[in-house]
Amino acid sequence: ARHGTVLTTEGRLMIKNLASERDEGPLDATCGCPVCARYSRAYLRHLHRLGEPTAARLLTIHNVAWLSRLVVDLRSAIAEGRFDAARRAVLDVWG
Repeated sequence: ARHGTVLTTEGRLMIKNLASERDEGPLDATCGCPVCARYSRAYLRHLHRLGEPTAARLLTIHNVAWLSRLVVDLRSAIAEGRFDAARRAVLDVWG
């Protein structure tokens, strides 16, 4: 996160890329973490470009929340006997 890498359901997002400059959407539209609820990609990119330590903290909070949700989803898939499909879905995005 300190280098601007964000985990999303659509794959890796580099917050420092120009595409995020005017993007007022959340880091991940399916994420319910406090960062996605309060801050836009454009604002987080702005903080990151300034070298503001808050940017790294906020991106880390999002990434930890995203990974926690992934683990919960995979555990549910195991319990429900659909792990192979869940694994394939993750690998389709993340390779």
